[in-house]
Amino acid sequence: MDPFATSSSAAQPDRFGFLHVDLNSFFASVEQQLHPEYRGKPLAVVPSFADTTVAIAASYEAKALGIKTGTRVADMKRICPDIIMVHGSHTTYAEYSHKIAAAVELACPVAHTPSIDEMVCQLIGREQEPPRARQIALNIKQSIRDNVGETLRCSIGMAPNRYLAKIASDMQKPDGLIGLLPSQLPRSLLQLELRDLPGVGARTEAMLIGKGITTMPQLLALDREGMHKLWNSVWGDRLYHWLHGHSTGDDGAPLPNEMQKSLGHSHVMGPAHRTPEGAWAVAHKLLHKAAMRLRMEKLCAGSMSLTIRYQLNREQVDRATMPEVADARPGAAAKKGNADKPRKIRQHTSGIKHDGWGMEARFPTCQDTLSLLETLGKIWSQQPTGPDYETPFFVGLAMGRLINESEQQPTLFADPDNRNELSRTLDKLNLKYGHTTLHFAGMLPARDSAPTRIAFTQIPVQYGVDYM
Repeated sequence: MDPFATSSSAAQPDRFGFLHVDLNSFFASVEQQLHPEYRGKPLAVVPSFADTTVAIAASYEAKALGIKTGTRVADMKRICPDIIMVHGSHTTYAEYSHKIAAAVELACPVAHTPSIDEMVCQLIGREQEPPRARQIALNIKQSIRDNVGETLRCSIGMAPNRYLAKIASDMQKPDGLIGLLPSQLPRSLLQLELRDLPGVGARTEAMLIGKGITTMPQLLALDREGMHKLWNSVWGDRLYHWLHGHSTGDDGAPLPNEMQKSLGHSHVMGPAHRTPEGAWAVAHKLLHKAAMRLRMEKLCAGSMSLTIRYQLNREQVDRATMPEVADARPGAAAKKGNADKPRKIRQHTSGIKHDGWGMEARFPTCQDTLSLLETLGKIWSQQPTGPDYETPFFVGLAMGRLINESEQQPTLFADPDNRNELSRTLDKLNLKYGHTTLHFAGMLPARDSAPTRIAFTQIPVQYGVDYM
């Protein structure tokens, strides 16, 4: 008997509940819209022009040559010496994301915005009928072309739930339009790879393979109980229902957290800032931005985490990965640290071999920049020292234990330095003129470095004249 000949989804009406709009090569397409001379040519958006950095987006002309997100600049030059490289602009892409959302709204209300280049529309009533849903999708495409720009193309997936709609949006690119009807499920998913499923990354794929599931037909042949056992959690039940076209009440989307758990920024520094002094200035700037975001979002933090990664040369890597040899002389004591435990050296996407260090500190909840800077200084003083820790190239800073500012407990003592009032004054000026207009002197060497990173999953929010 064909296990895919019948399905519980067959009893469902053939309707689409959701449209998933996925912008094609979004960042590269924005650059081609802004610069007509770039159209039809291989183009890559990069964070910097150093050979060790990687593409964060590639145009379809570049993708046809094998250049994609994550390709190193040096490799791109080898593959296509004439490739156009553009330094990405977070603010520009954020503005275009909002323009596109407004254009989509002219055709159908946007119900969810999963990322900077994705929008989800929920269909109701007769909109769910396949011909009407298809026409809405075509209207969305036309509205984006007419109101934002002709280079901005999108692939749209139509399905009974959000999970399947996202899968469908990836099945035909660029400028695709694919619908997955309940009566076609799960057979229409058989040709996919396991990694095509949202939420299935390298680790999950390895787990599935370890349990004997290597193909989509094997996965889809499982019943609900089998899927539950496979994941050993309710996630398996939900995935079973989504893949069979059912609605589970959460629309095939991850359940939202009641409260944001952390807030932060990170930055890979250019060669000029890869010194302890340069890293401190960058950390200072990251804290400046994070503190401002805390106040704008009316939050207070009770912990701070700092992560630093240190670039290593070949000699340092060799020394770090070789086990220490104990002194063989009679009566000699073994060196501190086991010979069987060499340090674990990692490799950044840019190719840099590195070691890392991190620390978290907790403190009474606050949101003013001066108090947070004091904590950063205390953490900074605890980092390791020595030849292997003289070339920091990455700094990450995160605020945790967040609460709403209305929940902060009042203290017995007044704020002696008017720190909250000082921070609010800084915010007023920075919101009006740009978030680095007024700042503490410690970040001056990094004022123009560590720009706001181009967002992928973070939805850009505009604070004053800047997106952060």
